Amino acid sequence: MTPSPQALIGAALLAAGRPVTRREIAEVLGLPEEAAARALTALADALRVADLGFEVEAVAGGYRLVVPPTLSTHLAPLLAPPPLPPLSAAALEVLAVIAYRQPVTRAEIEAMRGGSAGTVVTLQERELVKVVGRSDAVGQPLLYGTTERFLLEFGLTGLDELPPLEGTDFSHLLRG
Repeated sequence: MTPSPQALIGAALLAAGRPVTRREIAEVLGLPEEAAARALTALADALRVADLGFEVEAVAGGYRLVVPPTLSTHLAPLLAPPPLPPLSAAALEVLAVIAYRQPVTRAEIEAMRGGSAGTVVTLQERELVKVVGRSDAVGQPLLYGTTERFLLEFGLTGLDELPPLEGTDFSHLLRG
């Protein structure tokens, strides 16, 4: 018996452990992307109607299964250990510089923000930024950019969802 498209999509989203793209879903189903998108929408609608405790979320250029925020507070005893401490305001500002100006060298970050060497390392350790190449400038310094984890952590599907930038000062992004 051949599994339904919804069953295959649900299994793919669960098994992948990462966001799965529409193209990947289409490949699993053996269907064109448009048909795969319709099947994905049907699965998302069915999950919402069935109220099973999880839903399809579009994030980081793909889709994943998640627990709705309304249920997450009830699951606190089952959740993983507490996350890393929040990033400092300085780290968030360096991350904003990288997100908006990528690819960017450490010297360019320091020119905009100052004293960022240790902060870039911290952001790399948290897998929020990574080396994306080398500049053509003298010495070929490393270029930094954001990662898929950055998109996941901040609930973005892409960099185009970043809030508009007001000039070159990133401090307004830190205000609640």
